[in-house]
Amino acid sequence: MSVFHIAIDGPSGAGKSSTAKKLAKELGFTYMDTGAMYRAVGLKALRLGIDPMDEEAVSAMIGTTSVDLALEAGEQQVLLDGENVNPFIRTQEVSAAASAVSKWAAVRTMLVEAQRSICATSDVIMDGRDIGSVVLPDAQVKFFLTASPEVRAHRRTLELQARGEEADEEKILREIIARDEQDSSRAVSPLIRVPDAVLVDNSDMNEEETCQWMLNIVRERMAK
Repeated sequence: MSVFHIAIDGPSGAGKSSTAKKLAKELGFTYMDTGAMYRAVGLKALRLGIDPMDEEAVSAMIGTTSVDLALEAGEQQVLLDGENVNPFIRTQEVSAAASAVSKWAAVRTMLVEAQRSICATSDVIMDGRDIGSVVLPDAQVKFFLTASPEVRAHRRTLELQARGEEADEEKILREIIARDEQDSSRAVSPLIRVPDAVLVDNSDMNEEETCQWMLNIVRERMAK
């Protein structure tokens, strides 16, 4: 069975998930938000009072943890030990915990195996930090989607405000810069742009323009 894979990497707040969802809908592909899987692990650590920076404790926890994906009404649901945790994984606290736990080899090994298993028989669009470099190194199309930290912080602020949450844009900017540094400098599967990834800087593009630009590239590759 021939399958087609699209890998989208990039820093936090670049719009990877929303763009990937649109591309998946246009192409009829399965969308996988790998970041949500790490958020689920981070959420469990917080719930159990485990310091996400404690590798030994997190590694012990992951041995009794299951993270699965399911589709409901066309939307991806993240199941943490059988519980749908979609409503709980988009906070700034969970985001920071996800970045911390993602550094640990035991976490990445477990989740990468799960991600590759799903991809084995499906046309998939997957986004994250190490998709093109580690999870899907043979993907037919790879993108590195980014924007300036200031633009990403502003978008995140608007997103939180739209949900009725308080948002300090300066604080969010500091957190984004710190997370960029942490994701890029970790020893295990750091955030990098692989040589064959198409760079997409959408600082001056809206979501629709970004999606259309990437869709044109995918269709060119698929036609070859």
